[in-house]
Amino acid sequence: MNWIRINIITNSAGIDRILYELGELGIDSVEIADKEDFRAFLKNNRKYWDYVDEELEKLKTADTRITAYVSDDVCGEDMVGKVKEMTVRLKSENDEALGSLAVLTAKVKDEDWSENWKQYFHPIEVGERVLIQPQWEPLDRETDRVVFKVNPGLTFGTGSHDSTRFCIEEIERYLSPGDTMLDLGCGSGILSIIALLLGASRCDAADIDPNSEQVAYDNLSLNGIDKSRYTVRTGDILTDSSMRGAFGQYDIVAANIVADVIIELSRFVLDFMKPDAVFICSGIINERAGEVKAALEGAGLRIINKKQSAEWTAFACKRA
Repeated sequence: MNWIRINIITNSAGIDRILYELGELGIDSVEIADKEDFRAFLKNNRKYWDYVDEELEKLKTADTRITAYVSDDVCGEDMVGKVKEMTVRLKSENDEALGSLAVLTAKVKDEDWSENWKQYFHPIEVGERVLIQPQWEPLDRETDRVVFKVNPGLTFGTGSHDSTRFCIEEIERYLSPGDTMLDLGCGSGILSIIALLLGASRCDAADIDPNSEQVAYDNLSLNGIDKSRYTVRTGDILTDSSMRGAFGQYDIVAANIVADVIIELSRFVLDFMKPDAVFICSGIINERAGEVKAALEGAGLRIINKKQSAEWTAFACKRA
């Protein structure tokens, strides 16, 4: 089945009224893109990222938009006409108070959007020893690399980002067989599960996102690793002292997060580190690398290696 997409351009003040009017027409399933909500979301969740993609950044200044879909047939065309009549009426009643009330339509194909992204994710080699393989795509060649099979879901990354690649390369460099590792901000479990595949005896992991726990355990099972070697906890390690107390000391601690979180982690990361342990931190935009370096050194760590791309920086550290 194909669809007609209807976009109504409005403003924050017009959302409730337009939703009411659409409901009266029988349209009760919509998407809302509101720049004020987006700005508030960025402000209230600032600690989770330093970098906003250029396409998302445009939402901060974009028009507020309400989107509905109707069937691409005679009934759908009739509904488009009713929506246009409704917006003309509202504009005559409210002038510009509800925004422009422009109606834009486009015909779209019926696709499974939740699955389409998979066509862009193929096996990738990372570092000297690792190959990341999507669960749904078989390998078309023999390899002597350690193969990490992954289904990241819609929530987490696939391992192709510079920050993740840097972490994997540093784990390859510093991990010895039998080592233990703590993965902070584990997401799909990619770093800690790869560490287990590379010979770690045990890994613990944590993430603030409750979706992470099940995704990470699913990927653990996908790679044939016994659950007794791996524990994932959900919570905010920055604010929850009892959660921090649940972890011991490790040979490697990895955090692929953002600068603000790494700076906060630096205050107590030594508590998780054995005497000769390595702390690997990534997800740092280059503009904040100096700030993170100063925080790490101020917390009693010394930089033993640095990786940098056009936009991202990673550090490996030991006790000073």
